[in-house]
Amino acid sequence: MVKRQQTWMWTAGVILVLILAGCTTQLVAPDASAPESEAVAEPAEDEAVDEVALLPAESPPFNTTNWSTDFSKRTVEWNEILSGGPPKDGIPSVDNPTFENVDAASEWLSERDPVIAFENNGEVRGYPLAILIWHEIVNDTVGDTPVAVTFCPLCNASIVFDATIDGVAHEFGTTGKLRNSDLVMYDRVTESWWQQFTGTGIVGEYTGRQLTFLPSQVLSFSDFADIYPDAQVMAVPTDFNRSYGRNPYAGYDSSTSPFLFRGEIDPRLAATERVVGVDLNGTEMAYSFSAVADAGAINDEVDGTPLVVFHKPGTASALDSSTISEGRDVGSVGVFSRDVDGKTLTFSANDDGTFSDAETGSTWSISGKAIDGELAGTQLGSILSFDHFWFAWSAFFPETGLYEG
Repeated sequence: MVKRQQTWMWTAGVILVLILAGCTTQLVAPDASAPESEAVAEPAEDEAVDEVALLPAESPPFNTTNWSTDFSKRTVEWNEILSGGPPKDGIPSVDNPTFENVDAASEWLSERDPVIAFENNGEVRGYPLAILIWHEIVNDTVGDTPVAVTFCPLCNASIVFDATIDGVAHEFGTTGKLRNSDLVMYDRVTESWWQQFTGTGIVGEYTGRQLTFLPSQVLSFSDFADIYPDAQVMAVPTDFNRSYGRNPYAGYDSSTSPFLFRGEIDPRLAATERVVGVDLNGTEMAYSFSAVADAGAINDEVDGTPLVVFHKPGTASALDSSTISEGRDVGSVGVFSRDVDGKTLTFSANDDGTFSDAETGSTWSISGKAIDGELAGTQLGSILSFDHFWFAWSAFFPETGLYEG
């Protein structure tokens, strides 16, 4: 009885926070993750919606006022889509982000603060989860590419998408809806609804379309600053009244009952165990943070692709303590190809947070770059991967493998 009361009180508290803050707890698992050289292909511009297996047209069981979405087109049942509390754009996206240098960002970010590191066409930007936890979507342009930087707190999913569809740049906003406890986004051109976890259109004109995933990595601010000293870091928005640096979901990443999740919890791991998930040519594999942390580096092969998963401690959980910088240490991971110049390398972790390969003795950073030795300056190929809570990854990918050593 006490446990049920605690669960109810926690859930009620979350709902109250969401309503008062105008923010739902909602970011990784792509429908298709691959090495950077095999990144998920964007659908052809002439792809026809009628090639998608649409469900019968049926009016949605919720108020559609203020929506211009074509609700006659969908691929999911209406009862799978639940209200997270806030209305459309109740959790406001950041559409005109401003940036500052690493030194300026260090005035308010701790060394342990988690930051989404994203690089495109030589331009590097960092997006602190201290900001994204309140906004969930940042619409930006990096290296001349329109992007949507997203974070769903309820699934612990941080994902970056190419925001160009059929040659047109799109902005994205929050619908206020959830599916499998994951953020449902919408684009502001057709107001189609998109599943953040998979990047797939699920309702509206773009139903069945696939957004292109772009490689990113969640790092501690300290590591981000060391690896990318000349990068730009998203500055605290001045046009919103939010408690940046605070976590409105205190204790959520140790919950046994994910918010508004109606599915079965895969018993192989605890619901909110952190995993990094990859999908190579339809073969899905998850690696728990705890397993990677124990090993330091995991050398594996998925669908014929040799890969390594790195773990480095020092990154705070954004979803533990009420103050993000004081969250428990969950560390950072990176997933990379082990093939370099015709060789397949074998990695191990060093005591100082770096990694070495047995074949050349070179030293590598958590970003997959050789910083010393014979291969100094070499960058490992990035395998598209994202950090998630186990319950969400296994819900969207029920056939997933789980690395067990």
